[in-house]
Amino acid sequence: MSEHRARKRFGQNFLVDRGIIGDIVNAVAPRRDDCVVEIGPGLAALTEPLAERVNHLHVVEIDRDLAARLRRRFPAERLTVHEGDALEFDFAALPRPPGSRLKVVGNLPYNISTPLLFHLAGFAELVYDMHFMLQREVVERMVAEPGSNDYGRLTVMLGYRFVIDWLLDAPPEAFDPPPKVHSAVVRLIPRPAADLLAADEAVFAQVVAAAFAQRRKMLRNTLKGIVADAGFAELGIDPTRRAEELAIADYVRLANWLSAQQGARQG
Repeated sequence: MSEHRARKRFGQNFLVDRGIIGDIVNAVAPRRDDCVVEIGPGLAALTEPLAERVNHLHVVEIDRDLAARLRRRFPAERLTVHEGDALEFDFAALPRPPGSRLKVVGNLPYNISTPLLFHLAGFAELVYDMHFMLQREVVERMVAEPGSNDYGRLTVMLGYRFVIDWLLDAPPEAFDPPPKVHSAVVRLIPRPAADLLAADEAVFAQVVAAAFAQRRKMLRNTLKGIVADAGFAELGIDPTRRAEELAIADYVRLANWLSAQQGARQG
């Protein structure tokens, strides 16, 4: 079998460090009957140990050469290869036992990691947990605290829906070819429905996106036409603050105020 060359257009950096691979699989802790789906299996560094621990493994692979290689390497009764783009993949269509939820894992291509995380957030109610290798800079943004430079739209949108834990770091030499950045593994566990307090999540997303579109400007300016000064006053939020200074709960309160205003106008 010919050696596969990493393709830049797919952001391929293959994980080769056996110790880190073992740590990730142990963190995922798959049980035999779990429904596990791996994104970007590549050369099967994670696929092989995961497949040994579950009855059946699903993988999503965009590279047709690697997809064919995986089909040759693993019997169909043990591994299903979904050939295509994870950004467009319908994770809800994966077969799973009634009442069970998905465990999602992957060494994500860094060039699509942020949009892919947003895509996966749309399936959160079907997910038990997710474990991803990401660029460390992205993980820093995911777990950032209000007031820090790393705190942004990604922090708020993912932090609203998931409990996020930074598990371990991975140096460039853990990959082939080595990337020019450091990496980290993160765990995302969906929050229970009772914790998701936004009355309308589309409005919540709109408010967060608008606030961070020009993060150096005051909220009074970034949310002009969306939240009036009277709204800020009613909520006890200083309109001269900037987007990164508000906690996730503050954005929920702003969004719910706006939803209530819209409902009153329609009523």
